[in-house]
Amino acid sequence: MLTSVELCAGAGGQALGLEAAGFDHECVAEIDADACKTLKLNRPEWNVWEGDIRQFDPSKFKGVDLVAGGLPCPPFSIAGKQLGEKDERNLFPAALDIIDEIRPGAVMIENVRGFLGAVFEDYRGHLKRELHKLGYWCDWRLFNASDYGVPQLRPRVAIIAIKHAFKDEFEWPEPLPHNPMTVGETLRDLMAANGWRGTSGWAERADEIAPTIVGGSKKHGGPDLGPTRAKAAWLNLGVNGKSIAEEAPEIDFVGCPRLTVRMVARIQGFPDDWQFYGKKTSAYRQVGNAFPPPVAKAVAARLNHALTFPGRVHQVA
Repeated sequence: MLTSVELCAGAGGQALGLEAAGFDHECVAEIDADACKTLKLNRPEWNVWEGDIRQFDPSKFKGVDLVAGGLPCPPFSIAGKQLGEKDERNLFPAALDIIDEIRPGAVMIENVRGFLGAVFEDYRGHLKRELHKLGYWCDWRLFNASDYGVPQLRPRVAIIAIKHAFKDEFEWPEPLPHNPMTVGETLRDLMAANGWRGTSGWAERADEIAPTIVGGSKKHGGPDLGPTRAKAAWLNLGVNGKSIAEEAPEIDFVGCPRLTVRMVARIQGFPDDWQFYGKKTSAYRQVGNAFPPPVAKAVAARLNHALTFPGRVHQVA
């Protein structure tokens, strides 16, 4: 099995995808205490490092096959000021330093669609040049999670860097040949958990995929389903997006139900047995900021293939 180090792992969305694609985590690094507890709760065997990756010591992980990460999105998000490299939360420089020391066979970094904006063209070019200096071919692609079975649109950018010896064997994953399930199909059983009589009618109304789940940050955003436009889209699906519920609707509930953290996690592509540590706001934020595991798996599986194709060893200088 190939090995990996993951930076800014959050609640484990990308880590789960990498695991499913055949990568064994040497270390998962995350700054949020509750998210670290989530990782330990679900995978006690993982080596979870808690802290700012600018203080992470990569020396003991030299030669792992993959360095992955979900670097903070606010510097590039259209919902923020888009300060990019001038944002104090920009961790690309720290990631480059770690990559330089570990020198993995490949790199996989997830970020928001805003990363591809015209305003960041120079910075993208800078990253590509820096990675080229380290011996990597680099590319990026915008993915919609709905193309990989996740019942929401969720556009996300995957940035790939791979050693030149492997690049000819790498191909981006193709979308699945069928559409994902609707919100109603996805959540019907969870909505009916307390015997709600209105479940069938609600599921028929919720006949589209979900809007993009928005997790917010510690500075902005609480346990709700996003800004006004997102809440309106949820309302069209029969969902009250103003807050997150503790439980499914009771048997005689009337009106638009709210989603629970477990429901949102399923929409994000997490398995039902994946638990989230912390109170509702923290748990929802962990879920909302995750990279959907099925998308991460699709990209990582192609990297696995490129790094292990016949006639090559895992690491080539």
